[in-house]
Amino acid sequence: MHAVPPTGIGLGLRGAFLAQIAAGAADGRIAFVEVAPENYMHRGGPVPRRLDTIAERFDVITHGLMMSLGGTDPLDDAYLADLERFVQRCGTPWHSDHLCFSGTDGAWLHDLLPVPFTSKSARHIATRIQRARDRIDRPMAVENISWYLHLGEPAQTETEFLSEILDRSDCGLLLDVNNVFVNAKNHGFDPYGWLQAIPLERVIQLHIAGHEAWDDTLLVDTHGATVRNEVYELLAWVIERTGPKPVVLERDANIPPLEVLLDEVAAIDRVYQAAVARWGVRAERTKVGT
Repeated sequence: MHAVPPTGIGLGLRGAFLAQIAAGAADGRIAFVEVAPENYMHRGGPVPRRLDTIAERFDVITHGLMMSLGGTDPLDDAYLADLERFVQRCGTPWHSDHLCFSGTDGAWLHDLLPVPFTSKSARHIATRIQRARDRIDRPMAVENISWYLHLGEPAQTETEFLSEILDRSDCGLLLDVNNVFVNAKNHGFDPYGWLQAIPLERVIQLHIAGHEAWDDTLLVDTHGATVRNEVYELLAWVIERTGPKPVVLERDANIPPLEVLLDEVAAIDRVYQAAVARWGVRAERTKVGT
């Protein structure tokens, strides 16, 4: 039996505050935690014990880094076997990974690199999502990434490409609203138009994070700053249309004290709760109208 998905605002679990959360510092202040299995699958010592303690306090959702769904190397059977054991142990309602490639010829590139926006690429990725889902015995979701260049002339828009993958693979979407904002600013499109062009009914989880400017010419998805108001607004727009979903605050660089992050979780939650309330009003009006 798969876990019932949490809702509300969760926090991406990081080593900088792992011990504090295991000791109870976030009790009552976050709805769940998101965990990258690759950071724990082969660890010994206190780290896995702390994760077990955290899993007793909070629901856990897993989010991977190394599946390389857009890659051409075969999916790694040993990795998938380890991942299956981990997700079963955590009881995650689904497992997600990025819509990218991250390695080739057996070498890991330690980055989330874009894939060609073509129907051929979409079919290839959808097949790999289905294989991964069957292997780990968990529903799968894919995350839209931030990208900084096209791999050749795109045959599809990003939204067409993403929609084809979701339809062919019948998987969920982990919608990163910060990535939508960063890409919109860097490539000159309307983020709300982008959101209107994707199947919002596929959204099962969201990410929110901060970004930074590079020489005032490029926004970079660093996860190294507080979330900007424009990204809050995108989150609220989505939740007002999807209803309650689990939302993860990510922070991977310039990590502040845990108390500062928990205050940011609270700020996000205020935006989230207001959007959920508006969703409820919209749903009630729709019901009355029928």
